[in-house]
Order: sequence, then structure tokens, then C-alpha cells
Amino acid sequence: MSNSSLFAVVVLIWGSTWLAITFQFGEVDPIISVGLRFTLAALILGLFCFFKKLSLHLPSHVHFKMAAAGLCLYALDYTLLYHSQQYILSAIVAVMSSCMVYINVVLRRVLLKKPMRREVVIGASFGMLGITLIFLPEFAKIKADHLLFIGIALAFTSFFFASLGNVVSERVLEHGTPVIQMNFWAMSYGVVFILACALLQGVEWRIPTSPAYYLSMLYLSVFGSVLAFGAYMKLVKQMGSDKSAYVVLVYPIVALLLSTVFEGYQWHLEAIIGVGIVLVGNGIAMGKIPLPRLTISTNHQG
Repeated sequence: MSNSSLFAVVVLIWGSTWLAITFQFGEVDPIISVGLRFTLAALILGLFCFFKKLSLHLPSHVHFKMAAAGLCLYALDYTLLYHSQQYILSAIVAVMSSCMVYINVVLRRVLLKKPMRREVVIGASFGMLGITLIFLPEFAKIKADHLLFIGIALAFTSFFFASLGNVVSERVLEHGTPVIQMNFWAMSYGVVFILACALLQGVEWRIPTSPAYYLSMLYLSVFGSVLAFGAYMKLVKQMGSDKSAYVVLVYPIVALLLSTVFEGYQWHLEAIIGVGIVLVGNGIAMGKIPLPRLTISTNHQG
């Protein structure tokens, strides 16, 4: 698949998972829901490798990096994010998620010694402005209390670990590790960390009774984890973790479109303008909209 097609798959699926995640709250502790989600996803990937006779044997140093990716990208990122959404509006999460692109750019430079691409930084700035305009009316509902700050801290920390996991994954993939096998091992290691954390915290294990919980879990595991993460890691491998991270600025638009259909979201002028700005930023970040070259001229007089 082309990069554009992979990008579209990730955006469409992750945009819809925002709605599916809401059915995970209530009966079961978020850390258990995250663990179940990636356990099922890892099982599906493992069975796929078994029937397709794909070797899961990889060098030990690659396993160490995949374990780090699993800890950051699946365990810490999703556990903290699920917890944050219990304290803050999804609007704040959407705006804060835009910082992932900047964090990716910096970590990519520090850890992988790769250049900071101007088009990505400028495109991300457009994206952040657009996302802010889209969710502008929601900020009137914010109540400044200690729960708000807890939620913001949890969300920002989750995005930091997501970015770190992206960069580690890029290092693993650029050494030739197949995407499917990497996702299987990273998710498996992530599940171990998640379940160990649940045991240490003494989290109560409950069996959900809502059919919506199981249906949403199936969707999040198969589509949100197996398919979307497979496409996303392919993007990371082909484009780099900095450009790939721009999906976090586009899939909230899909979430809003679904919210319009299922939740009666009312569009406003700022949101329409914001969508346009996000799409322009995407075009810049992906190199579809060329930036003027900066030239420095020096005049010597005397």
C-alpha cells in the first residue's frame, strides 16, 4: 500500500476508536481494559504468524528494544491515556496530542541523530492551531480544579511515552525487523508490563456484563490495534516517526464526523476553518505543499 493509503487507514480507524473507547469505561478498571485489548491483539498476530509460517525468532538485542517499545507505546501510553480521559474533556486530549509531533521531532534528533525536518515542524504548528479552533467552544466547559491538572499531567505523560515508543520502533524497523513480528512481540511485552502493573496496584478484576463492552473490545483489538498499528508501523518504517505522528492531528476530524452522526455534534465556523488548517498542515508535513526555500544573502559594504 502507498503511504497515502496507509495514512488514511490509520486515520479512519483511530478516529473511530475514540467512540469505541467510551464503551470501555464504567465496569472495568482502565488498566484491565488496556491489557485485554492488547492480549487479544497479540494473540491474533501470533496466530497469523503461526498459520503463515512467519518466524518469530529475532536477536536478543532486538527483543530488548521491542520490550522498550511495548512498555512505552502500549503499556504506559494507553494506560495513562485511559486514566486521563476520566478527568478531562476529549477536547483537551485532542489539542494536547498535537504536541506528540514536536516530541517525536526532538527525540528523533536526540536518540536517532536524525535531522529536524522543517516541513514537519511547520505542518505540526498548523495542525495544532487547527485542532485548537475545532475544539474552541469545548474549553468553556473546563473547570479548573485539581482533577483537571491530574488529567492534563496524565495525558501529557502518555503522549511523551507514545513518542518515545515511536522513535524506538523506528530504530527497530530500520534494522529490517518485519512489522508484523515486531508488533506481536512489542504488544506481548506490553501486556506483561500492563498485567504486572495491575497486580502490583491490586486492581480488582471484574467480568463485564455489557455486550457493548465486548463488541467495542473486539473492534479496538482487531481494527484499532492489529490493523491500525500494522499500518502505522509501516508508515514509521517508510516515512519516519516524525511524519507518521501527524495522524494524531487528523484522526480527531474523523472522530468529530462520527460524533456528528451518533452524538449530534453541532459544527461551528471555527471548527470548519480549523479542519481546513489541519489539512493544510498535513499537506505541508507530508511534502504535498512545498515550502519556500530560505536564502540568506550577505552584503558587504565598505
